[in-house]
Amino acid sequence: MIKNLIKSTLTLSFTAVLLYGAPANHFNVIDGDQEEKYEKEFLPSLEDATGFSLSDPHEKIDDAYAKRYGNPQNPDYDKAWTSSLDNLGFFSVSNDVALHDILLSSPQIAGFEPFNLLIYKRKADNVSYIGHIAPQAMLDVAGVTNQADRKAYVEMFKPLDAYVTKVFGGKILDTTFDKLPPTTMMTFELKVDRSGDVVEWVEAFQEKFEAAFEEKDYVIAGFKNFKETYEEDLEMPFDAYDQFFVYGVCHFTFSYNMFNKGRPDAGVFAPCSMYFYIKKGSNKMVVGMPRLAVWASIMKIKDPIKLKWIKKIDAEIISMMKGLGAKEI
Repeated sequence: MIKNLIKSTLTLSFTAVLLYGAPANHFNVIDGDQEEKYEKEFLPSLEDATGFSLSDPHEKIDDAYAKRYGNPQNPDYDKAWTSSLDNLGFFSVSNDVALHDILLSSPQIAGFEPFNLLIYKRKADNVSYIGHIAPQAMLDVAGVTNQADRKAYVEMFKPLDAYVTKVFGGKILDTTFDKLPPTTMMTFELKVDRSGDVVEWVEAFQEKFEAAFEEKDYVIAGFKNFKETYEEDLEMPFDAYDQFFVYGVCHFTFSYNMFNKGRPDAGVFAPCSMYFYIKKGSNKMVVGMPRLAVWASIMKIKDPIKLKWIKKIDAEIISMMKGLGAKEI
């Protein structure tokens, strides 16, 4: 019995890393430039049609690249500048009602919430791509094992995908990946000072967090407070947590070197979602974010320059979090 238990445990551990043919990304590939239709027709109707709401839109990121890296007057000018994109847009969405019960039992899925409903068009093709990471991949990376949560999370995406197809049509492109890195998430704990108001402690931490990341050329590209969303906006109970919020963070130069230099499809991972929660009465804040090494595995990135960037960003984020007093777990 002991031998069988050990064998079963090893098998589970092994299959968590080796996932041959696992769903990676889901895209609609549509003829022509769909930017205007996406922003003026699709997004305004999205919530009523699907339950997914938009937060922190970032349209035409390719224009921002041109202003910073394509401008000889800018100190960050890239002498090898060339624009490969007609459109790159990051649009963070979440179905908060459907997500509510899942967050209560599997809070780590917030490493992908909100997630990017990406749109991009290369200059080289006359097609637009609209899509997202496959929900199964999000669940596997985040380490969600609760089967009811996994089923509900995958089901949540069906109305979204159906509506994209209804509005845009196009061909469906579902990609797969072969394996995940041995460690998919970076996870931390911080000791919470409960001698005073926990909200004030969190606000003071947030100020330090934002300053530390901005000092290293990271952009705070989004923020969602799930505690406030549920208790104040939706009037849904969420008292299992004293605090629960998510930052969207992005290193702009890294994103330029990734998305404008051949891999705009990797934008499904951007901006990186870093979640923070404090369970009711707890004296620790739990923090988590998918490692960028996951990008390399799921997107099958082989370019050594991009891989070097990925390794650098993972190490730098871990270092910054430790500098803020976090303990890696």
